[in-house]
Amino acid sequence: MIMRHWRSFMRDPWRPEYVVPLLLINMAGSIYGYYWYAGQLSSTVKKLWLFVPDSPMATTLFAAVLLFSLMGRRNAFLGLIAFTACIKYGLWAVIVIGDFWAGGGSIRFTESMLWVSHLGMAVQGVIYLKVRPPGSSLGFSRPALPGVAAWMLLNDFMDYRLGIHPYLYVPGQELLAGVSAVALSLSLALTVAKLPDARR
Repeated sequence: MIMRHWRSFMRDPWRPEYVVPLLLINMAGSIYGYYWYAGQLSSTVKKLWLFVPDSPMATTLFAAVLLFSLMGRRNAFLGLIAFTACIKYGLWAVIVIGDFWAGGGSIRFTESMLWVSHLGMAVQGVIYLKVRPPGSSLGFSRPALPGVAAWMLLNDFMDYRLGIHPYLYVPGQELLAGVSAVALSLSLALTVAKLPDARR
């Protein structure tokens, strides 16, 4: 039963029976994420708030894409931004938390929950990036590529040049965090560039 639903989901994740639960999960995750960032937001000037809560912003955009899909509306650029952001910040958190554990950090419930939920972010991003919805314009990779790459690299600049990256677990993780973020941005930009162009 589980495997049958999983295969069905992988073939067409845009069906409402899959979209609605994921929409609710991402909305709940976004709310918790903004709560998680409350302290950092309060210590950051408001004009930079857009660049602070990276993961909840990604899941908010993902939820918006799912909601629009239920309404029959598609937007290639928003979809590509949402999917790549979920992959990037999902994998980034997995790397940073994994490094914390590898360095002897305690494996506590909170970090374990964050690790699993961010891995889920990355997985959903990969699936929805791969499977284009029926009748969708998603796949306009070449026109969207500069915007997707610019958005991700702008976030990296703000995080690691202005120092508003998410709080890290231990001193000394800054280099790993920065290199991982930029590497993921460039890798995802190349991935988007290779997506089928829907205009062909």
